[in-house]
Amino acid sequence: MTSTPEELAEATRELALAALHEITPATTVGPFAGHVVEDSGAVSLRFQNRLPGYPGWFWTVTVAQVDDAEPTVLEAELMPGDGALLAPEWVPWVERLAEYRAHQAELAEQSAAEGAEGADDVAVDELDADELDVDELDVDDDEDGEPDLLHAGDLDGVDIDELDESSHDDSDGDTSEEE
Repeated sequence: MTSTPEELAEATRELALAALHEITPATTVGPFAGHVVEDSGAVSLRFQNRLPGYPGWFWTVTVAQVDDAEPTVLEAELMPGDGALLAPEWVPWVERLAEYRAHQAELAEQSAAEGAEGADDVAVDELDADELDVDELDVDDDEDGEPDLLHAGDLDGVDIDELDESSHDDSDGDTSEEE
């Protein structure tokens, strides 16, 4: 039997790596990063994590040895290290808003600079009616021959005005409100 938890950690390092390689590719497991002795006497061996998106996390394998038996793996898991789950420091809204406004001003300046350089851009007002081919536009007509165009009252192609009961026709067909 191994006498100390440190000796158990050293003796079971290869066993822990083998257990990890059963659940994750070897490329995701980094070098040995220490061990922790649990209250029960088991030892948790930590290995650096190389998975993208998990900074500060460690592959952890908990091993134990009872009496004269061979050491055994109890758990193998990905665990957060100190600070891995901490939210970033809080920034007051006033500061975030100031940063946002400064960024928007910077973008506006860049856009204005690019606009001055882009003389090839054609304004919509400058297009001749001859340049537009109305037949190529994809506009469906309803039964009245009117084009089905979406407007502010449409939501994903559903006319929300139709859902409003106050806009439905009365029995005489008059939709105006009485005064």
